[in-house]
Amino acid sequence: MKKKLLSLILIAALGASVVGCGSTSSASGIDSEEVPKSAGETIELTNVSYDPTRELYAAYNELFAKHYEEEFGQKVEITQSHGGSGKQALEVANGLEADVVTLALEGDVQVVADAGLIDDGFTSEFELDSSPYTSTIVFLVRSGNPKKIYDWNDLIREDVGVITPNPKTSGGAMWNYLSAWYYFEQQGQSEDEILDSIKKLYANVVVLDSGARGATTSFVENKQGDVLIAWENEAFLSLQEYPGEYEIVVPSVSILCQPTVAVVDEVAKKHGTADVAKEYLGYLYSDEAQEIEAQNFYRPSTKSIYDKYVFTADSNTITEIPADGKWINDNVNLTDINHFGGWAQARATHFADGANFDSIYEQ
Repeated sequence: MKKKLLSLILIAALGASVVGCGSTSSASGIDSEEVPKSAGETIELTNVSYDPTRELYAAYNELFAKHYEEEFGQKVEITQSHGGSGKQALEVANGLEADVVTLALEGDVQVVADAGLIDDGFTSEFELDSSPYTSTIVFLVRSGNPKKIYDWNDLIREDVGVITPNPKTSGGAMWNYLSAWYYFEQQGQSEDEILDSIKKLYANVVVLDSGARGATTSFVENKQGDVLIAWENEAFLSLQEYPGEYEIVVPSVSILCQPTVAVVDEVAKKHGTADVAKEYLGYLYSDEAQEIEAQNFYRPSTKSIYDKYVFTADSNTITEIPADGKWINDNVNLTDINHFGGWAQARATHFADGANFDSIYEQ
C-alpha cells in the first residue's frame, strides 16, 4: 500500500499544482479555459475527491477515458485530488478549480454549493440522491484481535487505543461519530449518557488525523492504536495489502454512508467541460463502473451487481479477502443520515462550532 499510496499522492499533488495555476490566455487574449474543446483535442477534467477513493478512481478514470473516446471520439485526461472530505470541500469553495466533486457526504458538497459554485438540486441530478455507490463503517484490528474488540462499547474501555480522523476535516470521521452515537442510542442511553459515552471514546483516541487515509497510515503503517474506525473499503484494502496481519470486525450497528457526486457547474462552464463532467459522473452508474466499485470494496447501487458480492456471514469477524470475491456482509443494522434529521441538522447538532463534538472533545 505504501508504494501505491506514494505514487497516488504524487499524482494528487501534481494535480493540485496544475489546477491551482489559474487560467491561461491565448494570443487573442481570450481565456482558453472558457472555450469548449474542439474535436480531437484532449479534454482535461479535474475530480476533487476524498481520501479513500484513490484506488477506485485510478481504475475508473482508465475505464471512463476509454469509454468517452469510443463514444465521443475525444480523449479525456483526468486529474485527481484527494484529502479529508471537509477540507477538500473548503479548498474547492475557496478556489481549487474542480470540474466535479466526489465527496464523502452530501453536506460537504453543500459547502461548495453554498459558495455559489454548484446549482441547487444537485442531489437530484443523478440517480439515488447522486450517490452511485455506498459504504459503511467497520473496525480494523490486529490479527487475533488481541484486545477482544467486537462492538462500539469496547471502544470506551480504558485499555483500548482508538484511531479515527477528525470530524472537522474528514467526512468519514463524521460517519464514524454518527455510527457510534447510533449504537449508544440503541442501547437505550439518554442524550447526556450518549455524550458521556462518546466523550470516553474520543478520550481513547491516540491520533486524530485530518483524513481517513492518514488514519489508516497511523494504524497500519505506524502501528499506533488497537483499533481503526474505518470506511469498509479502507479496511478491506488493508486486508488485501497486508494478508494475515489484520482483521475486520463488523459492529452490530453502523450507518449507510452515501458519498455524493456533483458537477461544479460554475467551473465546468468556465472550462467548457459541463457535458463531459456530467457524462463522467453519470457513467459511474454503468454496469462496468459498478463492477469496478465493487472490486474496490464499495457497495454498488445496482442491485444485481450488489447481490453478486453478498455472502452469508456466520461471524462478525473477517480475516481475509474471500476467495470467491463475495465480501459484502449484509447482516448489520444500518441507520442512515435521515435518522439524524439530514445533513444540515446533523452538522448543526454535532459538528458546527460549539456543537456536540466540540463539547466532548475540547473539554
